[in-house]
Amino acid sequence: MSLKDVGNKIPIYKLKTTEEVMKYYDEWGEKNKYNKDMIEWNYTGPKETVNTFKKYALNKDAIIFDAGCGTGLVGLELKKFGYKNFHGADLSQKLLDTIPENLYQKLTKVDLNKPISTENNFYDAVMCVGTFTFGHVKPQALDEFIRITKPGGLICFTINEGIYVDYSFDKKINFLKEENKWKQLEFFKSDYIASKDVNAWLGLFKVN
Repeated sequence: MSLKDVGNKIPIYKLKTTEEVMKYYDEWGEKNKYNKDMIEWNYTGPKETVNTFKKYALNKDAIIFDAGCGTGLVGLELKKFGYKNFHGADLSQKLLDTIPENLYQKLTKVDLNKPISTENNFYDAVMCVGTFTFGHVKPQALDEFIRITKPGGLICFTINEGIYVDYSFDKKINFLKEENKWKQLEFFKSDYIASKDVNAWLGLFKVN
């Protein structure tokens, strides 16, 4: 699907810069519009990703970094399955402000295209759902995810199918495998936003 086709269905996919994306999300977060749209669109990314993650993440006390947490949809899914130690980070303060109180243990405004101010090997797992998409976070963020994740930890993410090759996510993932940075546990095409005919690759990798 071309960017023009996708952009007509989901306007944010047309945006190019971090500033444009941040402004759009800040406005999208007004009056709970973002969450309402996700329900209307039947956005299944968070549910599908956590369902995959929980098969491997058996420790409910694991410290999890939700990168690009938005309004906390992944956090809500994690909570359903008994996980209780997760930190959220997002570019939009407006979206962060809509997250239910006490859902996350920590919330931070972060640009994931830049280095993450977290020490090496801190997290047991990283989740990143809906953030690797048009005009958003680039493949180099995967290096940071590996850096902040403990050896043996998990990294679980979605990549919009429209940017998988165009943004060189395919090359980055293979490079990290060849460099023995991580091991692939799952990688498949998910429904993501089926109502808009937008699919994503869903990956789960174990850090070496």
